[in-house]
Amino acid sequence: MLAGDAMLAGDAVLAGDSGASVLDGSVGGAVLGGGAGGAVLSGGAVLAGDAGDAAAGVLGEGVGGVGGVGGVVLGAAVRAFLARPGLTAGTLRSYDQTLSRLCLRLGADLPLADVTPQRVAAVFTAEWGTAAGATWNRHRAALRSFAAWAAGQGRTSADPAADQATGRAADGAAGRAADGAADGASDGAADLAAALDRRPEPRGRVRPIARSHLEDLWARPDVAPRERALWMLLYESATPAEWALSLDVQDLDLPGMSAVVRGRRHRIRWEAGTAALLPLLVRDRRRGPLFLTDRRPGPGRAPAAADLCPHTGRSRLSYERAEHLFKRATGDLDPEGEGYTLHRLRHSRLAHLAEDGWTAPMLMSLSGHAGARTMREFVRAGQPAVATADPPCLPPERPRVPARPSA
Repeated sequence: MLAGDAMLAGDAVLAGDSGASVLDGSVGGAVLGGGAGGAVLSGGAVLAGDAGDAAAGVLGEGVGGVGGVGGVVLGAAVRAFLARPGLTAGTLRSYDQTLSRLCLRLGADLPLADVTPQRVAAVFTAEWGTAAGATWNRHRAALRSFAAWAAGQGRTSADPAADQATGRAADGAAGRAADGAADGASDGAADLAAALDRRPEPRGRVRPIARSHLEDLWARPDVAPRERALWMLLYESATPAEWALSLDVQDLDLPGMSAVVRGRRHRIRWEAGTAALLPLLVRDRRRGPLFLTDRRPGPGRAPAAADLCPHTGRSRLSYERAEHLFKRATGDLDPEGEGYTLHRLRHSRLAHLAEDGWTAPMLMSLSGHAGARTMREFVRAGQPAVATADPPCLPPERPRVPARPSA
């Protein structure tokens, strides 16, 4: 046998780097390339060491509980999936909520080859059959991510087509053994969500971003100060992104934690999070747009004088650019994978405050909405506020003018 080449040993297909191990496969499981950090499974599967030694150790714990039949058990596969690097705390929490219930219902020691779409559908019906469409779709998206990862790692499936595809790969030429095994597993690791239809969600309603996801977003160290200040301002003030991007430095009242939106007759109010970030963004500037582009405009794209900073020569940040950056940063938080729009921050703030007991008039005074009808999706007009809710952003009351005595 030649190290580093694809080899056949019994029914197992082996494909590895110079450090790959030769396995005695009794079941004929698919094998993926294994490096020095790869996790070797007794059922004939080698997991590439992307997750490092931690994932390898997790897989090793679950292999022995299959009852003499080679393969990966569900619990071990889930632990390896969640041990991958790069998952944010919010994403990890969301995946764990779905997959932990799956393991609880089916059993963590169940071989992954025995996890069928029909069994998964039964679990979903029992756990989330009466849940809202958004909840059902979120758990379905988490399951699809796990299924895609399992297929990419060469896990076996209960689908007979998977076993046939893997067998054909083993009988093929040695030079194509690794690719054939991976393709067979990908095609036959039947999508575990195949029996789960996506449910419709009410049109016109926007789901708020989970508070835990926002906490993860605020804590990210790789977010630029400009984006961090803008996102925090949009959330705390529940103001439209167009209003926030139109602000100039001279519009700010930093000690009073507020700003006047010109032409709107509305004062934006924010809280401590934004108050700590804006001075770092403004620095020694006295005039010009608050949110600026990274570079100066080219000679052929001269902006209006009102959109040009007299101190730096840079122009006002556009809505399109600001939204692109936010979508790119929140792609891993969005269950659809597309990233959130800037409007979602405003919507989420109002939804969260309504959950905390704010009434429609209180929300309107913060957001600048003109009519109570637009507040119906957040809170019923006239709903009493919870006694413990403290509205930090309400405008100060106007002094009452004493009534003139009648003649």
